[in-house]
Amino acid sequence: MFGFSRVFSKPPEVVAAIDLGSNSFHMIVARVSDGDLQVIDRIKEMVRLGAGLQEDKRLDAETQARALDCLQRFGQRLRSMPHDSVRAVGTNTLRQARDAEAFLVAAEQALGHPIEVVAGREEARLVYLGVSHGLTASEERRLVVDIGGGSTELIIGEGFSPIVRESLHMGCVSMSRAWFGDGNIRRKSMEKAVIAARMEVSPVETRYKILGWQAAVGSSGTIRSIRDVVQAAGWSELGITLPALRELQAALVAAGHIDKLQLEGLSEERKPVFPGGVAVLLGVFEELGIEQMGVSDEALREGLLYDLMGRIQHEDARERTVKALGIRWSADMEHAGRVRTTAIALLDKLGDAWNLPHDEYVDMLSWAANLHEVGLTVAHSQYQKHGAYLLENSDLSGFSRQEQRILAALVRGHRRKFPLAYFSALPNAVTAPAIRLCVILRMAALLHRSRDDTTLPDIDVSGEAGSLSLVFPAGWLKEHSLTRAELKREKLYLKPAGIKLKAK
Repeated sequence: MFGFSRVFSKPPEVVAAIDLGSNSFHMIVARVSDGDLQVIDRIKEMVRLGAGLQEDKRLDAETQARALDCLQRFGQRLRSMPHDSVRAVGTNTLRQARDAEAFLVAAEQALGHPIEVVAGREEARLVYLGVSHGLTASEERRLVVDIGGGSTELIIGEGFSPIVRESLHMGCVSMSRAWFGDGNIRRKSMEKAVIAARMEVSPVETRYKILGWQAAVGSSGTIRSIRDVVQAAGWSELGITLPALRELQAALVAAGHIDKLQLEGLSEERKPVFPGGVAVLLGVFEELGIEQMGVSDEALREGLLYDLMGRIQHEDARERTVKALGIRWSADMEHAGRVRTTAIALLDKLGDAWNLPHDEYVDMLSWAANLHEVGLTVAHSQYQKHGAYLLENSDLSGFSRQEQRILAALVRGHRRKFPLAYFSALPNAVTAPAIRLCVILRMAALLHRSRDDTTLPDIDVSGEAGSLSLVFPAGWLKEHSLTRAELKREKLYLKPAGIKLKAK
């Protein structure tokens, strides 16, 4: 839950990625060879998670059972692998599901590894990372389109770097349910579905056209299926063209019903969501003025592997994000560095007693220390609340939604009254360690209240499950009355957190 450590005793020889999409679940396993990835195993199952999302935004029991069965099978392949060599992410459906947290507990048990839920723009970043690594090296500007079960990602980038990325609330599952739910493919329904897709794209159209691109590339099973169909029918020789899409649209309407679709290149399992996927892609083509699109075999799961490799090789996107946020929000990074150094030192001293292994928790503590004052960009009063809001609701590249919530909780709780309810709302598995990390951050911030370069004394730090003891050199607290007063008040603040503070 707290992200991968930056310290690997030995880089993994095999890595894996799992994509819990709204239509399909994908698993890919690759061997790491001289920094390159060699795929050694792939599994895909049509789980249709998005189809099980009911009107109240809860997953029905049948869909949950189907998903857990799939993850159990994936887990048989991955269970022996260490957690830091596996990344599993959920996308649109798990972003929407009200009961996602409860489902994830069972899902992680079935898979045997933690599962992250990523925000739409983070999904877009990972898609672009996967697609760009599968293309010929080039500095040309590319538009990447990925149609999932519940969302469609649009990214413009150069090389391996995205310039702009959006995640739109439409996908092959959601569109098929909305417009072709009874299986019928009527002309008016198809026209309305395409218009609905264009309306989703419309808010970003101007910006994307101004940026422009030299080549358009599609990824995902939906787009690959469309390519296979239009090429098998002879409507397009290379990739997907706008005229070919319109021929396909006409063929779907002529068939009249999903059960009557007889298109070479279209699998039986793809049929139920195919009309919605065609409508989405045609809407994107028409609204953005695309004439021709190439197709990539790489997508989100490959992006996950490359992102994992970056973390292993100390090129973590989260580190870059934290640094950029500090600059954007004018944080005092010199002061943050002092707080970070002291916080890490406290973690080292308390790690065993508080069950906080350094390698597992140092990243999150460091990021929270670097960003603990970002709320000052809004106002000094209650700035810990402003900072928490910014971190929980901003687009943080590289971070999962769970990680953002934990990071926000640490910043929210680093000063004043301890917000126990904020931490209780976190997943049960991370509540206790998050509280203890927050106490460490509070101590580090308190000890640097003077905001100067004065070296702290040698403090004897010890702790037990529900206590923290700080022993200062003789006479030091008497000479530093402000710190003494702060520690006295801190004893009261930490009672709700279940920590008894002793300082002398």
